[in-house]
Amino acid sequence: MSISRREFIGTAAAAGMAAGAPAGTGNTPLPARVLGRTGAQVSILAFGAGSRFLSYTEEDQAVAALTRALDLGITYIDTSDDYGSEHLSERRVGIAIKGRRDKLFLATKLTSRDGNQSQRIVEKSLKALQVDRLDLLHIHSLTTAEDLAKIEAKGGPLDQILKLREQKVTRFIGITSHADPAVLQTALERHDFDCTQMALNAGTVSMMGGQHGMVPDPGVRSSFETLALPVAIRKKMGVLAIKAFAQEALIGQAPVEKLLYYTLSLPVTAAVVGMPKLEHIDHNARLASAFKPLPAGEMRRISGMLSEKNKQALDRFFLHHVDG
Repeated sequence: MSISRREFIGTAAAAGMAAGAPAGTGNTPLPARVLGRTGAQVSILAFGAGSRFLSYTEEDQAVAALTRALDLGITYIDTSDDYGSEHLSERRVGIAIKGRRDKLFLATKLTSRDGNQSQRIVEKSLKALQVDRLDLLHIHSLTTAEDLAKIEAKGGPLDQILKLREQKVTRFIGITSHADPAVLQTALERHDFDCTQMALNAGTVSMMGGQHGMVPDPGVRSSFETLALPVAIRKKMGVLAIKAFAQEALIGQAPVEKLLYYTLSLPVTAAVVGMPKLEHIDHNARLASAFKPLPAGEMRRISGMLSEKNKQALDRFFLHHVDG
């Protein structure tokens, strides 16, 4: 399914209106958007607490980095039960958000496909984060059709996170993927998730026709942008974009600000970015503060700067990559 030009422009316009609202917890508000049907308003730049966060080798460095991000107005935090051993990322996040939990949107993920373990794992996540409720709980890193079948099995992770939402352990539920856009498309069509998180960047998308690449030309390779994103938008899910820089693989092949702005110019709520240095946090916050949507022609030009060979290499990398 594709999104018409009118539908896309309407979605982008609504996001642009919301982007003028302050989202910050600190002295520097960032633009904010509404997270789909959740109604929650979050900063368009989200803090990715995955491998880049874990590259801060000392706990105090990591806590200082996240604190800096919050002070600059980032309100969305993305972590997972498997980021580091024994919920390491979640434990660091828990320390950093003390005293400011009510001003933040906190998302974590459930990695296990064993439904019998789901509640125990989520309880550990809550303990690590030092909270009694999550804003968003994702099923982490959907890969193949076989993987989706495990998730959907009776008593499996999907059943369990639905129960956790009913029990108000989490306000909202979602699913993430950066491996196979067709499988994510299927999952989104079958189930009413509140949110989804997918790889969206100028290097792994097909920009060959239609408004902002949303209507692909025949024969153009599929992507999250052309397959999964339209379903999420039609069902009014909150959309989180990951891999705007492809874990630095795209840095140097296109300007950093253009890569970030490409992703933010899609009908998404926020870009989740890993920032392994304090200067990255400051720089990305400045870019987000100055964001203006790119014209479709500019987006095509940026995508065109990246070779097809490079795009295919990124596809292969993300197929087996687990840092959501």
